[in-house]
Amino acid sequence: MTENSKKVTVSDGLPGMAAFHPGVSAQLREFYQSVQEEGIPQRFLELLERLDVAERRAEESIQNREAAR
Repeated sequence: MTENSKKVTVSDGLPGMAAFHPGVSAQLREFYQSVQEEGIPQRFLELLERLDVAERRAEESIQNREAAR
């Protein structure tokens, strides 16, 4: 049997590798859930706000240059 001709078996109801490593999929789901529940750090929110302000200023600058033409 060649490398390309090997077939991976999947049990009913479990797609892909979950059939071989059911604990991994449960751990990943649990980790993802914990990340979703974490709050967003204030510093990150402040950085996002600064980015929004910079983008608005850049847009206004472009619009002002186009209006001046």
